[in-house]
Amino acid sequence: MTDQAEQASAAPSAPPEIPGKPTSASRTTLSHIMTHSDTNLLGTVHGGVIMKLVDDAAGAVAGRHSGGPAVTASMDEMAFLEPVRVGDLVHVKAQVNWTGRSSMEVGVRVLAERWNESTPATQVGSAYLVFAAVDADGKPRTVPPVLPETEKDKRRYQEAQIRRTHRLARRRAIMELRERRVAEGYQD
Repeated sequence: MTDQAEQASAAPSAPPEIPGKPTSASRTTLSHIMTHSDTNLLGTVHGGVIMKLVDDAAGAVAGRHSGGPAVTASMDEMAFLEPVRVGDLVHVKAQVNWTGRSSMEVGVRVLAERWNESTPATQVGSAYLVFAAVDADGKPRTVPPVLPETEKDKRRYQEAQIRRTHRLARRRAIMELRERRVAEGYQD
C-alpha cells in the first residue's frame, strides 16, 4: 500500500451529503371549520386558535421535509389581515421556504371561505416560522436542502434569507445592548 493510500484510508470520512428535496415534497394544507368554541369576546375567531393551526401545519411541513421531529424555534411576522368568523372553513397552506444546517423557515398562508358558499377563499393571515430539526435526544440534526421549483419558490427562498439576516442582526444587537448595560452596572 502506498503512503497516500494509507493516509486516505486513515483519514476520517466526511458525512455523506444529504440529497435535497423539492419544495413540493413537503408542502401541505390543513383545513378546519371554525366553531363557537373558537371565538373570542368580539365573536370572531381567537387569534390564538389561528396561530395554533399555523404552528400545526408548519410543524407537519418541517417534519416531512426533515424526515423526523422538528420543534418551533421562532415565529416571525404573524399578520392577521381579516377577521375569521364562526362557520368559516379555514385553509392553512404551508411550505419550506429555506433551509440551513438544522433549521428551516416555513412560510404559511391562511385562507378563509364560508363553509356553505361557493365564493373564493380570501387570505386572512400569514406567518413565517423557523423550525429546528432534532434527534431523539433533542439535539440538532442536519436537514436536507430545499430545492425551489418555481419562480415564486425562488423568490420566497431569497426573501427567507433576508429575514434570517435580520433575525440574526436583531439578536446580535440585543445581546450587545444587554452586555453594555451589565458593564455599566445595570441589573436587569
